[in-house]
Amino acid sequence: MKKDLENGSDVKLLIDSFYEKVKQDSVIGFIFTDVAKINWEHHLPRMYSFWESLLFGTAEFTGNPMEVHIKLHHMFPLQHDHFVQWKKLFLENADALFEGVKTEELKSRAVSIADLMEFKLKSISS
Repeated sequence: MKKDLENGSDVKLLIDSFYEKVKQDSVIGFIFTDVAKINWEHHLPRMYSFWESLLFGTAEFTGNPMEVHIKLHHMFPLQHDHFVQWKKLFLENADALFEGVKTEELKSRAVSIADLMEFKLKSISS
């Protein structure tokens, strides 16, 4: 049996392994590496903070993820297939590493955030 997400170290493991998969992914990897040109040293700690604040309230996250994705969407229109792949990779990664109440909360929140973001970006494009 796998353990549940319990702390910041677990979040770091989850996020690091997820983005390693993203970088290699043929559907969305190029968006991160070639379009957005993510500075991983800056991005990863922000993602740790974002998820820790949502799951445990133990980190302070500042920023506006929607604003960042709107700018990205103007550079390269994000499509439904991109969101589907992001969710697939995120959920598979979470399931491979953890199980339990917090893990289910993480997965639910990730899907909700991705779906809301896709909806808002689609309304901007229309």
